[in-house]
Parts: sequence; structure tokens; C-alpha cells
Amino acid sequence: MNTPNPARLQTRPLTQHGLGIEVRGVDLGAELPAQVARTLRALWSEHAVLVVRDQRLDPPGFLRAAGVFGEILPQQLGKFSLPDYPLVGTISSRDLPIRDGKLHVRGENYHTDHSNFREPPMGTMLHAIELPSHGGDTQFVDVRAAYDDLPEQTKARIASLRSDHVYESSRSPRKMAALTPQQRAEAASSSQPLVIVHPVSGRPALYLNTGRMEGVDGLPEDEGFALINMLYEHATQPRYEYRHQWRKGDFVLWDNRSVMHQANADFDPRELRFLYRLMLKGDALEGLQ
Repeated sequence: MNTPNPARLQTRPLTQHGLGIEVRGVDLGAELPAQVARTLRALWSEHAVLVVRDQRLDPPGFLRAAGVFGEILPQQLGKFSLPDYPLVGTISSRDLPIRDGKLHVRGENYHTDHSNFREPPMGTMLHAIELPSHGGDTQFVDVRAAYDDLPEQTKARIASLRSDHVYESSRSPRKMAALTPQQRAEAASSSQPLVIVHPVSGRPALYLNTGRMEGVDGLPEDEGFALINMLYEHATQPRYEYRHQWRKGDFVLWDNRSVMHQANADFDPRELRFLYRLMLKGDALEGLQ
């Protein structure tokens, strides 16, 4: 499907398989004409990852840009917010923890954001303010296409299965941000389908997060985790991937119902990597059955 472009934005596909679209010629910090806003939303819906180049957004401008696409979700952890703009989160190399002699960044390993929420965020966006000289790419995989390519027998097996999503799975491959005892007691958990249906496009997609999934409902523990790992390995194949190499001024918005993403720690932590971050409120996810 090719999204109509009556606003005549400059666009370029980022992969040959439909994942990701680059847009130029628009200032997201300005008041956008309705036609331009509709076109941007349609491009995001179709391609799942929207990359708008050459933006210079201050915090109010970033908030204004987010409002084009949906309602802003308040930050879960206030310690990562801008002091004067509590709705605006940050990703900063200055916050990197170092454990066991290894460098870790928030968001390593493919995942979808806040899947433990009963109503997970529908979208997440980043705006690049300062970048290191190399590294720090963000990778995305298309879990819609990954579902489409599953054998019919596997599709039938997982059609009605669900998984409990918690703040941090007992088998999580990475450590989540530390919580206070009160925050941990209040941390959300929810049951989510293994296959969700996108509320706009109607496309089915795998819904996976190895950092938060606590097995599969109705299956023995080892069998449930084996199924999760099999689906995860399938969905993270290079053929489903778009790897975003950041440029200063990039605005990147992705659909958490259509892709998984992961960060990379392959940059010099002595160099500043600083991005604004926001999420958009979502609805409860619907499965196939």
C-alpha cells in the first residue's frame, strides 16, 4: 500500500520490505496544517517507523510534535525527566550504569515498551540532541511481517495464547531500571496476547518482550519460555530489520504494536549521547481470539 501524499512531503523508503519511512521538508515544532498532520499519521501507520530529518525541537516543540500523533503518556520514572518539563524524558550517556565491567544502556535487547501496562503505549519517539562520533544505532524489527511468515501450524498454535507481562521477568536478559520499594510494589503487570491485532490497520503481529514475559499461560514453564524464545529468534532475523543510524536533529517515532526495537552500547561513553523521549498513550490490546 502506498500512502497518499497530498501534502507533497519529501519521502523515502528506508527498507525494501516496507519498514520505515524518511520524511523531509516539515518543521514538527510549528503548527502543522491538518493535511500535513494527516499524511504524517498515515505514513507512520503504514511504515511503523517514521524518521523526520533536520528537526530543531526545544522541549515545548517536542511536546507539540508528539501531540500530532496522540496523547502523551506521563513518564514512569521521573528521574529521567527534564527538570522543567516532567513530561519529557531523556536518554543520556551520563546515566549509563556499569556492571561487571560491561557497559549497559537502557533498552538493550529487542523489546516493546511497557508491555506490562494494561494499556501499553502505542508509540515511542526520540529526538536526537547530541550524538557520539560513532555507534549508538537503534534497531527495529517488523513483527507484523514476522507473524505473516510463520508456518500455519504455528499460527494456529499461538492464536489464543497469552502471557503475563511483569516489570522484570525472572528470565530477563537485561536489568530494568532500579525501582524504589514503593515503585516495585506498584509496578504494573498484565496479561497480553501472543498475537495482537492492530486497531488501525487490522494487521496481526507478534507481541513479545523477553524482558517482561513470565512464561505462557497454560503451558509448563520450560515449554512456555521455549515457545517465547523460538518466536523471538524468528522475529529478530535480519530480513525484518531496519537499523537507524542517528543524525543530530532526527525525530524518530515507532509503533509499539508493529515493531520491536533495541538500543546499542557500541559508542564511547565519554562522549555525550542525549535524546529527548516521549511515549503516546495506547489502548488495551486485542488478540485474534
